[in-house]
Amino acid sequence: MQERDVSFPPAHTAEHLLNQTMIRLFGCKRSHNAHIERKKSKMSFYLDHKPSRQEEKEIERRMNDIIDEDLPVTFEFVTRDNLPEAVSADRLPEDASETIRLVRIGDYDVCPCIGRHVRSTSQIGRFEMLGTNWDEQEHSFRVRFKIV
Repeated sequence: MQERDVSFPPAHTAEHLLNQTMIRLFGCKRSHNAHIERKKSKMSFYLDHKPSRQEEKEIERRMNDIIDEDLPVTFEFVTRDNLPEAVSADRLPEDASETIRLVRIGDYDVCPCIGRHVRSTSQIGRFEMLGTNWDEQEHSFRVRFKIV
């Protein structure tokens, strides 16, 4: 279940960045559960190990470095048959149209999305990690954060 406050583009754009940051740091898939809001957001990822405190700090550091890079956020429309190799159609709703809107954040991330986004990453603000939880049984790592 993915819940998003699409009316707050900075947090929604940060969601894309955090997904890609986790993929690059841990080799995982995009979040399996996201709740994105203006005041506080949370996203959960399946990982092969509980991240160390140093790895948690690295997530926050990388997020703010990417935000500071002022990467452009652009959109492109493609048909389902012409999705880029890096983009999976697995999570598209069954009733999604044949034309898919891709959101690109520089050369850092690309994924299908219908939400509202900032025009460049410097408009996000600062990513602040509020805390994390690890579920050993599920191997699920939850990141709680806010955009300030």
